[in-house]
Amino acid sequence: MKISLKNQPSTLRQAPFDKLRTSQCAAVNRQQSTVNALYKTGKIACAIALLSLCCTLVPTKPVKSQIPPTEIFNAPPPPPGLGAPGNRTAGGKRGCSVMTEQLATGEEKQLTALVPVYGSANPQVVFGLTTLSHPTFWFYVPYVTTANAEFSLQNEAGETVYKKPVSLSGKPGIIKLSVPSTDYSLEIGKRYHWYLDIYCDPKQPPVYVDGWIKRVELNASAKNQLNKATLKQRAAIYGTNGIWFDYLNASAELHRQEPKQNNWAKILQSVGLNNITSEPLIDCCN
Repeated sequence: MKISLKNQPSTLRQAPFDKLRTSQCAAVNRQQSTVNALYKTGKIACAIALLSLCCTLVPTKPVKSQIPPTEIFNAPPPPPGLGAPGNRTAGGKRGCSVMTEQLATGEEKQLTALVPVYGSANPQVVFGLTTLSHPTFWFYVPYVTTANAEFSLQNEAGETVYKKPVSLSGKPGIIKLSVPSTDYSLEIGKRYHWYLDIYCDPKQPPVYVDGWIKRVELNASAKNQLNKATLKQRAAIYGTNGIWFDYLNASAELHRQEPKQNNWAKILQSVGLNNITSEPLIDCCN
């Protein structure tokens, strides 16, 4: 028996198709929901990743300074043919009185130039470099005297190019003597023989120290560093390049500003001046 759908009600004929359509739509909706969920999840994941990237601090390596510590001095070799090698310490007192504390301890300190010495032989070469046309010299004076003193410079021919009386304060300590900008200018590449004479007893020769200084010019890289450097960095640059007189001058200024720092003592010890590391800097004589 054949059943014809022609004469069946329309609702009866459409029922199977409606169920199929409903099932297909539900499947499509589920797929769309899944896609939307994945899309949202992807956006969230990307946002989280981007936020994490923006907020995470990437550690960086600290930039190492190319300027070494201030107490490092790279001593250059002394030039050949200096002639008289010099005297960093005086050979005696010759009428100059020292403090009673030194007499009590038996440790009598001598007039001393704050300059490196070279060689193991006696006498040693007393020598240092500067970049300045009018440099500063440093000396330790142990005497309690206001006796006449004199500082002088001679060129390589032995001619005196600068001479100045020095007024001592009568207080033992480390003093500085600067060549004024209005006086003789040291020439680049030239060497000069300096002297400090103290006349404690007019009847005797002076107590003295002497040595050599040469003016040089820094290379372009060091000059560029100096233009942007602090005082501490300047001292380190001079020390690295072996420029003793400028190095010591900058270090002394740092010592005045920060007297509790021990770099000053290390600097003096590095050139064998161990016995005057605790001596005070005295304002006098210029």
